[in-house]
Amino acid sequence: MNYQIIDLETYKRKNHFEYFSQLAYPYVGVTADVEITEFHAKIKEQRLPFFLSFCYCAAQAANTVPEFRQRIVEGQIIQFDRCRTSHTVALEDGTYCYCTLDYSLPFSDFLTYAQKMQEAAKQNGSIAESEGDTLDLFYISTLPWISYSALIQPVSIPADSNPRITWGKFSTRDNRLVLPVSVLCHHALVDGRHLGLFYQALDQALAQLCAAL
Repeated sequence: MNYQIIDLETYKRKNHFEYFSQLAYPYVGVTADVEITEFHAKIKEQRLPFFLSFCYCAAQAANTVPEFRQRIVEGQIIQFDRCRTSHTVALEDGTYCYCTLDYSLPFSDFLTYAQKMQEAAKQNGSIAESEGDTLDLFYISTLPWISYSALIQPVSIPADSNPRITWGKFSTRDNRLVLPVSVLCHHALVDGRHLGLFYQALDQALAQLCAAL
């Protein structure tokens, strides 16, 4: 995990960082509909797994926003060169485990790798993670049973600074397929502008994948 330490003395958001770091609930989040009409058609046509395909695009988008790759460690800010994801995988007993994935592979190689990692995670069946192994992660989950308009996420005590990205069940609106996508980030690092940049990058990542398929 390669990262750099941000110099707080020259950090343009130093005052914001200090203010939001003191709050009991220092998070900012939003749920927005993302159009997936063309993406869904392409995935269905080629019989590709929807979750892993969308997860690939979400991870690529999150990695384009530097603030999403920043973490707070002992009062300092570090910024990773690239972040992985940890997503929930359903188990046969109705519970779930965690699966960690790297997104440096091209999509043509990613799905085979990701499916193998999911099977290995199912065999392990664990949600145990050590703090040192989680710093560079985006936390990913999905609620495929409902199309929602808001979501409340559980968070750690003390507060961690890993972005959380969740999506639900897609629905049809004005002849378009839309997917509710929620993002929750530490406000000491991320503002509304950065959330907007993520959603813009997600639209671009979906379009780029469609063009490549």
